[in-house]
Amino acid sequence: MFGFFKRNTAEVEVKSLLKGKVVDLKSVPDEVFSSKMVGDGFAIEPYEDAVYSPVDGVVVQVFPTGHAIGIKTNEGLEILIHIGIDTVEMKGRGFTTYVKPGDVVKAGDRLISFDTELIRKEAKSTVIPVIITNMELVKDIKVSLGDAERGDNIAVIRLK
Repeated sequence: MFGFFKRNTAEVEVKSLLKGKVVDLKSVPDEVFSSKMVGDGFAIEPYEDAVYSPVDGVVVQVFPTGHAIGIKTNEGLEILIHIGIDTVEMKGRGFTTYVKPGDVVKAGDRLISFDTELIRKEAKSTVIPVIITNMELVKDIKVSLGDAERGDNIAVIRLK
């Protein structure tokens, strides 16, 4: 009647950023991600060599080395996509970026391509953590683990 009991929780659907295997964040071989120090989310073992936007939003950061990107969704979620583990040490070798800060992206837009074989040779892992860095906005996250095609809905994030 007065809206006292009305729930106003928004949901954000997150699509698979590439063809791969969605895994629990705890399995990532880097304590910063696996302990959820920077936020919660999931990771993907890549089966292809390019990352596409998992959400609609605005690119807020592209790391100079091309190994990571930050996107802010229309709902205010901040999502970090980090390609591989210890890939910052590659100093940009093997990464090509297609967007810059301020670009508006739609789910499915190409963001970064990468050389998987070079990452296997020079970095610790090819796994790609996808992290919500402003968890204070999040009520819960439901992730579908296992194989996914690019564009599949793989996570639902309910906002507070």
